[in-house]
Amino acid sequence: MTELADTTATLPPRMRRALELVYAVDGVVGARVWQWPGRVAIGVSVATAFSGDDTIRRVEVAVAAIRHADEAWDFGLLGVA
Repeated sequence: MTELADTTATLPPRMRRALELVYAVDGVVGARVWQWPGRVAIGVSVATAFSGDDTIRRVEVAVAAIRHADEAWDFGLLGVA
């Protein structure tokens, strides 16, 4: 079993889907997701060949369809791989 499969097994389905969408973005080499009532945070590690700002913007677009209007979502960089 992969590390991603191990760590996502305990996540709620929507947060698991968020990680799937984030990992599908070019340049993302690592990701974490946190969820609190009314708030979600996503942190990504970006490959050195990609712009962090551009990758974050593409991550925001990738998860837009699963965001709820009454939630605040924050995005940030975890580090460069």
